[in-house]
Amino acid sequence: MLKQRTIKQVVRTTGVGVHSGTKVELTLRPAAPGAGITFRRVDYDPIVAIPAAADVVGETRMATVLIKDGARVSTVEHLMSACAGLGIDNLTVDVTAEEIPIMDGSAASFVYLLQQAGLEEQDAPKKFIRVLKDVEVRHGSGAQEKWARLSPHDGFKLDFFIEFNHPAVDGTMQRALVDFGDVSYVHDVARARTFGFMQDVETLRGLGLARGGSLENAIVMDEYRILNADGLRYEDEFVRHKILDAIGDLYMVGHPLLASYTAHKSGHALNNELLRSLLAQPDAYEVVSFDALVDAPPSYIRQMTREWAQT
Repeated sequence: MLKQRTIKQVVRTTGVGVHSGTKVELTLRPAAPGAGITFRRVDYDPIVAIPAAADVVGETRMATVLIKDGARVSTVEHLMSACAGLGIDNLTVDVTAEEIPIMDGSAASFVYLLQQAGLEEQDAPKKFIRVLKDVEVRHGSGAQEKWARLSPHDGFKLDFFIEFNHPAVDGTMQRALVDFGDVSYVHDVARARTFGFMQDVETLRGLGLARGGSLENAIVMDEYRILNADGLRYEDEFVRHKILDAIGDLYMVGHPLLASYTAHKSGHALNNELLRSLLAQPDAYEVVSFDALVDAPPSYIRQMTREWAQT
C-alpha cells in the first residue's frame, strides 16, 4: 500500500514575512492520518485553525492567502510546495503572525526543516486526485492572454512559460518543463527564489507589500540587470520559481495530483481558479489510492523513492 506521510517530530524556526516585514515563529508538528495540512494562528485566543484548501484561499495578490473566521495566513505557497515535493500529506503548521516566513525566498529552507524533522509513513492509504479530462481557465487576449490547464497524465509534470520583457529575464530561459518522473524536486525546483523589480518596491510598500523583501530573500533587478552578487541558482530560475509556486498552489486541492499542468503567464489567482474549476466538475477527476506499489504510477514511485532517500 502506498501510505500517507507526516513528520516524525516537532521542528521550529523564525523569520520575517516578505510582505508584512513582521517577525514570525513557525512550528511544524506531526498530524494524524487524514488530517491534511492545517495552519494555526496560535497568536489568537482561541487558536484559529485554517485548513489548506482551494476554497479557503481568500486572496491571491502577490501571494496565496488563507482566510477563515477573520484570521489570515499568507504566503503559504513555498511551504505547501515543499510539502508536495516531499510527499507530506498531514502536517500542523503553527504561526505567531499572519505570514509564513520568507526564509531565502525559495522552498529550500522548508525542505531542510522537514528533512530535519524526518518523514514518517502512516498506516493509511495515500489519496490522489487523478484528472480525467482537460480543465482550463483563460483570461485576456493577444499579448495580455494568460491561461492554465490540467490534463490527464499518469504522474505529475508541469510545463510553464513566462514573459516579462525585462533584459535580465529575457536573457534566461523563459519556459521550463519539469516531470517528476525524471527530476528531483529537492535539487531541480526547491532552490528557485522569488523575484522582483526595484522600480516596483516603493509602489508595493505603499500597498503594504514587500516590506520584508531584500537581496537575502529574493532575486532583485533594476531596469537592466540582476543586483544579487551571487547571480542565479538555475539558468532558468525565474520560470522555475513560477513552477515552484504552482506546485504549492495546486497542492491546495488537498491531495497529490496525477495530472499534467501547462500554463502561460499564470499566477496564484489563476492557479486557484483552475483548482476551483476542476473541483466544480465531478466528472473531471476521481480520488484514487493504490493498494500495491506496482499499481501506482511508476513516475510517482521514482519521485518519492528519490526524495525519501534524501531525508
